[in-house]
Amino acid sequence: MSKAIGILHPGEMGISLAATAVNSGMTVCWCAQGRSDTTRIRAGQLGITSIPTLQEICDTCDILVSVCPPHAATELADNVIACNYKGLFADVNAIAPATVKAIDMKMQQHAIDFVDGGIIGLPATRPGTTWLYLSGQKAEDIAACFNKGPLETEVLGNEIGQASGLKMCFAANSKGTAALHTAILSAAEVMGVRQALEKQWDIYTPGFKEKSQGRIRQVARKAWRFTGEMKEIEDTLAATGLPEGFFKAAAEIYDRQAFFKGAMEEPSIEDVLQKVNKKEANT
Repeated sequence: MSKAIGILHPGEMGISLAATAVNSGMTVCWCAQGRSDTTRIRAGQLGITSIPTLQEICDTCDILVSVCPPHAATELADNVIACNYKGLFADVNAIAPATVKAIDMKMQQHAIDFVDGGIIGLPATRPGTTWLYLSGQKAEDIAACFNKGPLETEVLGNEIGQASGLKMCFAANSKGTAALHTAILSAAEVMGVRQALEKQWDIYTPGFKEKSQGRIRQVARKAWRFTGEMKEIEDTLAATGLPEGFFKAAAEIYDRQAFFKGAMEEPSIEDVLQKVNKKEANT
């Protein structure tokens, strides 16, 4: 099978990349090895080609795109290298420029072409909502795999680390702010002043309470993924000479919400704050 692209792996975000690749006329494959029943259902509904093992998908596909939690990105890249893959590999995970450059160096040592990527937005369901930013010498080759939407693509340049750097800075604001608001509201709850605080927020910025609570509740079920991402952001900012510490704390804020992984519904704001507060977390 030639001109095939492999998606590693079709989770909620990965399957939206796979759908855009299908729309763009690509032959799309996925690796079934070690994947959950939920992933199998997603891939089956899209009708993409199932490949039993990582070795076989490395032997089959000209292009591989890594879409996984940040903490698993380096290990997945190492596993691909161990399969003696010789095609084009794109890492589009939420990792620091230093991490992605380290992966690139390994890939170069094994004659694997590499592209850096960063996804901004929720899984792509309609145009103009989700962007895949790319950088590297062969970034245009990856962009061509997703040229029919709904995922939007933009090439930033030839330098590995540009796409990841943009992703880290964007997530530092969006997910970092959500973590900060969670910590603030948890402290206010413990001190018995949360309602007064939210009332004052709404006086200065009408609707702020609803927006803040909505974002906190929205991210809770994915907080387990964000722990690693906050650590990557911490490394990103530290590498530019900025003070360290805030995103290390944000990582712990999200780690305390790992309880909500797999929840069918968004938790209440009270449930989130209880889990985040260290005194209440084990009650």
